[in-house]
Amino acid sequence: MILHGYYRSTAAWRVRIALNLKGMAAEHRFRHLRRGEHRAPDYLALNPQGLLPALALEDGAVLTQSLAICEYLEEVQPEPPLLPGPPLARARVRGFAQAIACDIHPVQNLKVLNRVKALGHSQEEADGWAREVIAEGLAACEVLLPDAAGPFCFGAAPGLADLCLVPQLFNARRFGVALEALPRLLAAEAACLALPAFAAAAPERQADFE
Repeated sequence: MILHGYYRSTAAWRVRIALNLKGMAAEHRFRHLRRGEHRAPDYLALNPQGLLPALALEDGAVLTQSLAICEYLEEVQPEPPLLPGPPLARARVRGFAQAIACDIHPVQNLKVLNRVKALGHSQEEADGWAREVIAEGLAACEVLLPDAAGPFCFGAAPGLADLCLVPQLFNARRFGVALEALPRLLAAEAACLALPAFAAAAPERQADFE
């Protein structure tokens, strides 16, 4: 498999964690977002959206969208699981993951922030808007987690929720979001960062880090 990503892409980061948790190997190829390499014709032939990541499988098939890729990995390599067994529990984990991947994360994309600036707003105004959305979204995520479960988001083992949470908290700090009122999220993050699968997926551990 070949994973097309960028060291600071939180979506690609999620997939790196999933691959590590499941012990699955992939060759890493890098597309520098700030240099526009994700808009190159050869990459658009793989992913017409021009978004990261994309996972090229051994048979040549290409998967896009980080959560879809993670669920594919879950189906072809069920152990260790990224999702719990009971349908209700699975739905709650997916809901938490989608709250981050679909509602919080998109406003931090360069494409979106550049569009906001193109509408006449300053970089400070664009970043302030992103910071507000992140803060509101993470406050809701704090409430979505069960009180008794832990040390990870939904129990004793990391899963789909955790691999979305860790990159998002990294981005929250980049935008200056105050996190002190989110003890449950911070505790889950700390448990994750103690694991080799998460440590190896961190941006500073990637070959394209700068």
